[in-house]
Amino acid sequence: MRKPVVPSPFASGSTNRFGRSSFGGGVTAANSNTRVFLHGKAAANLPAAAADMSTTVNLGLNSERSRGMMIARLRKQGIQDERVLDAMMAVPRHLFVDEGLASRAYEDAALPIGYSQTISQPWVVARMISAMCENRVPVKVMEVGAGCGYQSAVLAQFIKEVHAIERIRGLYDMARDRLRALKLIARVRLGFGDGMAGLPGVAPFDGIIIAAAGIKIPQALLEQLTIGGRLIAPEGTTAQRLILIERTGATTWRREELESVRFVPLRPGTQL
Repeated sequence: MRKPVVPSPFASGSTNRFGRSSFGGGVTAANSNTRVFLHGKAAANLPAAAADMSTTVNLGLNSERSRGMMIARLRKQGIQDERVLDAMMAVPRHLFVDEGLASRAYEDAALPIGYSQTISQPWVVARMISAMCENRVPVKVMEVGAGCGYQSAVLAQFIKEVHAIERIRGLYDMARDRLRALKLIARVRLGFGDGMAGLPGVAPFDGIIIAAAGIKIPQALLEQLTIGGRLIAPEGTTAQRLILIERTGATTWRREELESVRFVPLRPGTQL
């Protein structure tokens, strides 16, 4: 397995009607979901992943220590938002993966959760939430692609109103059960449906996170941002980048291209 690396800084964007900005350089998207890679000294300077634990019981007993190691690694990778770090420290990530993978839950790796989907690596979760929340305190946020519910659980630690949509029924059930077990189901308004349509009856949102990559970000979701709100999502097919979009007016959005990533595809409709 290749090592994840420290993210590059934000690129600067241009203001237009959500037109594509041009940016030079960048890194190559990795070949597994939601991972980011650089080469040379940056890769060599990364801390080692948290040590594996032999059994789920041992992991449960040591999960706080493992989370602490994950948080220390995220700090070294450039995550500075204490709200995000505290939230990720509070959520037991190993409860959101299959028991057979629980010993790897705090590695900086994407892990399978079934239905050809993954739980994003911790750095990607932290990066996306931090970018959306930078220099602001969102009150109402929507997550498109709730998956197993982990990112929704993290958001619910400091966001007052979290709405999440999952299109795959089995994952929706999984997320609901995990959130209920952690007594978070009342703090996350979880729905089964087509995330590409968003929640127009609930909009506008201060922030939107999309956890799957489309050829372009759906306009329906852009229009569900409040003015001043931010949306972050991967965009592209083979080559993907994280895109941060801020709504600047009724018909204007400012766009920034961030790191190269690799996510599962964004799909319309629902899957039973």
